[in-house]
Amino acid sequence: MSTDGGLHVGVFVFDEAEELDVVGPFEVLSAWAEHSAIKPHVSTFSHDGAGVRLAHGLRLVPSRSADDVGPLHVLVYPGGWGTRTLAADPAHLEWLRQIRAQTPVIASVCTGALVLAAAGLLGGRPATTHRDHYDDLAEIDPSVVIDTEARFVDDGDVVTSAGISAGIDMALHLVARLESPDVARAVRRELQYDPDPPV
Repeated sequence: MSTDGGLHVGVFVFDEAEELDVVGPFEVLSAWAEHSAIKPHVSTFSHDGAGVRLAHGLRLVPSRSADDVGPLHVLVYPGGWGTRTLAADPAHLEWLRQIRAQTPVIASVCTGALVLAAAGLLGGRPATTHRDHYDDLAEIDPSVVIDTEARFVDDGDVVTSAGISAGIDMALHLVARLESPDVARAVRRELQYDPDPPV
């Protein structure tokens, strides 16, 4: 938890999370902390505080465990192959429902939306996920209104993004929403994020 009582953002990490789903939003939100008048505190955490091995082999040691991360204002929930296990884990889904009850904003990246849906957090709501997994999302919860065009969908207390790099766009949107578009633009300039694909 932030020692100054300020806004606290937690990025949940787990085995086989997609690397860019984790580090893209983390980079944006950490840069935000440097530009922000409200000085958000951004940290990573795993269930037990132990290190995790991400989908392509990158190993990451989080700052905290779920028990000591403290109250969050924003939870970032990445996607990746590890979501298959978590979406089928009743204890994890119950933990996620409990976190949801006390966290103002939950933001998923990519297939993180599948776990949110499995926990019953997307019922009847607009949402998106990786384009290869629209059918999976619909199968988990047919009531989800899937947006197949948007890079991210902001439904107030739940924000979902499309695949992988879309998490960067979503994180910049969160900066603009939680502080200001000017600060979000300053973060984007610092990161030199100005997509213009060469192919």
